[in-house]
Amino acid sequence: MRILLVEDDRELGQAVLSSLQHEGYATDWVRDGNAALHALKLEHFDLLLLDLGLPDLDGREVIRILRQRNQNLPVLVLTARDAIESRVRALDLGADDYMIKPVEIAELCARIRALVRRRTGTATPRLQLGLLELDLSSKQAFAHGRALDCSAREWSVLEYLALHAGQVISKEQLIQAIANWDQMLSANAIEAYVHRVRSKLGDCGVVIRTVRGFGYMLSETEHGS
Repeated sequence: MRILLVEDDRELGQAVLSSLQHEGYATDWVRDGNAALHALKLEHFDLLLLDLGLPDLDGREVIRILRQRNQNLPVLVLTARDAIESRVRALDLGADDYMIKPVEIAELCARIRALVRRRTGTATPRLQLGLLELDLSSKQAFAHGRALDCSAREWSVLEYLALHAGQVISKEQLIQAIANWDQMLSANAIEAYVHRVRSKLGDCGVVIRTVRGFGYMLSETEHGS
């Protein structure tokens, strides 16, 4: 899952960035609104974590422009502005959630997961496909009830494909979903991760198909339950 953090405070931004990366989120950090809008125009992110009090372009203006572009990615406001008028204004402009600083990282991650589930139409933290089950909270996968031994990158590939089951996902989409700006991933690396995940799934009623020339698609097999 790829997150764009917009926070002008250097110490707080570094702390949140490190915490999110430690939790397994591919996170990039910019310090002003114009940089955020530029990044969102060029690249794919799954969630925007946005401060309101930015030096050049107020966070509420970022939300307004974002929604004018018809970009519907979840926006979680993280701000020191605790007035009810500020909350109402941000939510009315198109923010999906609003948290007051300081925050506990556990609650922040829980809200991030909830927003992404809402966007993908997943009602609970557990995703079931055939005999494959993903616990999105603990980042664990189970096949036939047995835990799969997945590396962090393998989990990220499996999670993204499962959340977009039935859709063709390109290698570039996977690269953007699981790697931030400081990490270089090649198409060959994605092929290797997909191969490893595919081998670990076994006969669980779910398969990762290669759609030649386009990418990959995770779907249930005809006999999956």
